[in-house]
Amino acid sequence: MEKKSKQRAGRNRTIALSEEDDYRLGPKVLLPGDLTETLPFADVLINGDILNVLCLLPDAFADLVIVDPPYNLTKTFRSTRFSAMPQQDYEDYLRTWFHGVCTKLKPGGSLYLCGDWKCSSSLQRVMEEELTVLNRITWQREKGRGASSNWKNAMEDIWFGVNDPNHYYFDVDAVKLKRRVLAPYRENGIPKDWEDTAEGKYRLTHPSNFWDDISVPFWSMPENTEHPAQKPEKLMAKLILASCPEGGVVFDPFAGSGSACVTAKKLGRHYVGVEIDRGYCLLAAKRLEMADTDKRIQGFSEGCFWERNSLK
Repeated sequence: MEKKSKQRAGRNRTIALSEEDDYRLGPKVLLPGDLTETLPFADVLINGDILNVLCLLPDAFADLVIVDPPYNLTKTFRSTRFSAMPQQDYEDYLRTWFHGVCTKLKPGGSLYLCGDWKCSSSLQRVMEEELTVLNRITWQREKGRGASSNWKNAMEDIWFGVNDPNHYYFDVDAVKLKRRVLAPYRENGIPKDWEDTAEGKYRLTHPSNFWDDISVPFWSMPENTEHPAQKPEKLMAKLILASCPEGGVVFDPFAGSGSACVTAKKLGRHYVGVEIDRGYCLLAAKRLEMADTDKRIQGFSEGCFWERNSLK
């Protein structure tokens, strides 16, 4: 009997590549051999190993670097596989490229380094060798199966570092969170620190280093791809709006399916992304093309970030 092909659910919006996409989008992805001194190093996707590409990129070109490297886990990423290793070996792996990545940061630039609880201490140690660490953000990703003999892992860390702690860009007003007020307080009959809108009572709050308002991309979200460790555009938007001025350059040395690059484009920033897997580069190129006509970021609208599972 002939095997029937698996049909997607009607609401499945996962971005996929067709044969036509492969042919059409291929020229939009550069190879290391395409890089020359005369090439504008902005708004480019490069298909290559970061260890080979770093020496081809100019120094001090990025206002913001967002690094989402392989965590110290055994995981397959399409054509590549990363294997877990002893902690010291993992730190040595980080050092093979981290110094080179930092040289691409402007003197007043910022860098965010992502990881889970297993590799977080290694990330901090290696980061402190090159930059001044200002904070550790923890975001509640709420995805994955439960554990029967341990606590479910539902958190990840993002280390925030800068070249110069006395001179760096940070726009706190651009990343305020709009929260619903459950017990509104008035002073002399006037709302205190909240506003009454047609959608309810809301307060703008300063962002903390604990983020519980971000959903991991899933099959019904228009940004979802097949990448097994895709970061949400909403998460990238917080990092970019806070730490990269409009018109600045975001550099992502492990671009994956392009979340940082796509979000940078949607927010009026430039991007440089490097990714070793061609398929993920093509997915990123397709998402960048889609961003020409759709600049929406789920959970961010009207200049504010909204709580998880709100209508925005």
